[in-house]
Amino acid sequence: MSVPILEACKKRKRRPKLFGFHTFGDSIQARGPFRESIRLFLQECAEIEDYNLEGMPVWCTLLVLENRSLVLPLYTIEEDVKTSPLPYCDHCRSTGWSKHFVAKRKYHFLIPIDDSWNKPLDDGVLDTHESHLLYGLIHSNGFGHLLSINGLEGGSKYLFGREIMDLWDRLCTSLQARKITVADTSKKRSMDLRLLHGVAYGHPWFGRWGYRFCHGSFGVKDYNYDRAIEILCTLELETIINDFSDTERFQDIRQIIRLYRDLSETQLITLKDLLKFMLTVKSRASAHGKVIIASSSIPVISSFSISKPFTRTSLQSNNNKSHGRDNIKPVKYKKFSTVVANMDSRWPPRRLEFAADVIVKALKEKKESNFGSGGMTRQDVRDAARLHIGDTGLLDYVLKSLNNVIVGNQIVRRAVNPSTRILEYTIHEVRENPSKAVSQPSDQEIMFNQTQKFISTNTPPSTLVPGNDVYTDVIYLYRHVLLDYPASEIVELATQTVLDTKHFVKEWPFKDEEEQMLTFICRFIPSLSDESECGMSEIVSVPLHATVGELKNAVETALRDTYCVTEQIVVTDIDGLEEIDDGEILFGRLESGVEIRVRGNNGISNIGGYSKSPEGGLLRRQGGCDMWMVKCECGARDDDGERMVACDICEVWQHTRCIGIDDAENVPPLFVCSSCCDSLVPPRVAHREEAASGKMEYCEDLLLPTHSFDQYGLAIGY
Repeated sequence: MSVPILEACKKRKRRPKLFGFHTFGDSIQARGPFRESIRLFLQECAEIEDYNLEGMPVWCTLLVLENRSLVLPLYTIEEDVKTSPLPYCDHCRSTGWSKHFVAKRKYHFLIPIDDSWNKPLDDGVLDTHESHLLYGLIHSNGFGHLLSINGLEGGSKYLFGREIMDLWDRLCTSLQARKITVADTSKKRSMDLRLLHGVAYGHPWFGRWGYRFCHGSFGVKDYNYDRAIEILCTLELETIINDFSDTERFQDIRQIIRLYRDLSETQLITLKDLLKFMLTVKSRASAHGKVIIASSSIPVISSFSISKPFTRTSLQSNNNKSHGRDNIKPVKYKKFSTVVANMDSRWPPRRLEFAADVIVKALKEKKESNFGSGGMTRQDVRDAARLHIGDTGLLDYVLKSLNNVIVGNQIVRRAVNPSTRILEYTIHEVRENPSKAVSQPSDQEIMFNQTQKFISTNTPPSTLVPGNDVYTDVIYLYRHVLLDYPASEIVELATQTVLDTKHFVKEWPFKDEEEQMLTFICRFIPSLSDESECGMSEIVSVPLHATVGELKNAVETALRDTYCVTEQIVVTDIDGLEEIDDGEILFGRLESGVEIRVRGNNGISNIGGYSKSPEGGLLRRQGGCDMWMVKCECGARDDDGERMVACDICEVWQHTRCIGIDDAENVPPLFVCSSCCDSLVPPRVAHREEAASGKMEYCEDLLLPTHSFDQYGLAIGY
């Protein structure tokens, strides 16, 4: 529910701080690592609520949508993992962070659905994160996960997904987050956007904000993913036409490619070029509420044949020669309220309609002052409307959409003045038949209406008409080129590789910008432990003239404050400074910004593994206290969030998909992996030879470097 600013403040019975939604985060003066920045953020930019959520304190930050007179809450919830029923993070496990040490606190950031903006949060709100407009989780060590983004298509009435994503990115940047992951399982009209955007732009939708490959499912590595994207992006359109020449989809594929090649002002060579242009056309068509019809779509109709495809110019000239003006169907006008309902705009419909009313009022005043004649140039209309609306972006957006539309009882048209050759806006009063407001249609209107009439009278309803709906064409290419490419294992494998890559990550680079401070990346190595498994790093800053002993104390404080397993840590040595007394000045001995290794102990046996401490604590790594192992034939060696089954003999986990169990099938009550079967019953020689020459080994050569031994292998709506 939308809430005016004053009403929101009144309901909260206090005068809270208000922050601009589109600028929040830029002005936060947080310094230091995340564990320190989050405390400053809660102190400076949030107010604690008078209730808690299952024992967890809740803070609220009020954000103002300036151009819509709305206020929405951004909640921050602090969770103590020691008292939490779910101390381990499943999201860390599925993104390859199962060996990360358990951080002492989790911070949940969420914006609820519009109708809940004025209501207290309910218990269980963290369990239903799919419905929130924004839900993100960041551990006290700065590693976190974006779990939900829902814009207009995900249930929001006022916010676009990109606006919410911009807010989240600014928030993470200002709070000094280190790495944030996202599981991109979003779909649009049954299309996986990570595949569609991956081919069209070379990266997923989240790639606009710097998210890149993090962790692939089914053994997919970063070089597999990069190679798969390269294969699909560089697939040439002429090759696609040739490969479909013997299929029933040949005519449709060829006509779609020809259509958009004719529409494009630049040459379309590859599948990436085509899809990127189609998505651009889609956004323009959506903004203007127009149907894209071009000449090259005509040859798909069997009753009409022509040896040379039409171009935009040739179609117009042919129509002018063969059709008179007397029998032309009049131009159809749409109500502006209907047009804005389908606009992909960051402004709400009522705001767009208000701007249109202001523009029409200015045109009426101009018309009355000129005694019923004359129009206004775009700049004149813009200047007149700015007296009432300060948002020039809103005015420009509405002016682009005002052509052959009805606003109130006026028709707004846009045309070039034949005497001045300048584009002008004019208005005409609506009569019983709105089309009579204009005496004769233009040549462009003749082309559009004749094309529409030809298609509607000669095309069966079920026939694909390229250009009639851009998204229909995109879906057609998605289904038949990306998902069902004829007789090409490499395209099929590349597509599956991209679909098997769901986890993406953004990493914020380490910054050493404080001139009066020495900042280090301190990696703690427990004594008598395996350095490769136990190393964990924290960012620590000390004054410019701090001593070696003060640096050790700062590292101890940081580790004790961040991780459960290091609450009683004692730092004994710093690599390279073992012979230096603790009272010696640090400046000149270590360069600020470098990584240093510190060693120590805290009385916990096997800190790097999964065993219990003498106090009985279990909170070591995010993978939990159980000893489990993943060893799947696809190459996976860690939990990736996909469905798995464990062997009842060796207890090693494997993907159900890799062993032939469909997702719709139940796991058998007794499962024995192939390795255990071989040890119990040696396979026949024929089976060994068949396995040695299997399909997956061949596919491996298509995407993997020759030196590699690995095999390739939450709900988000925006």
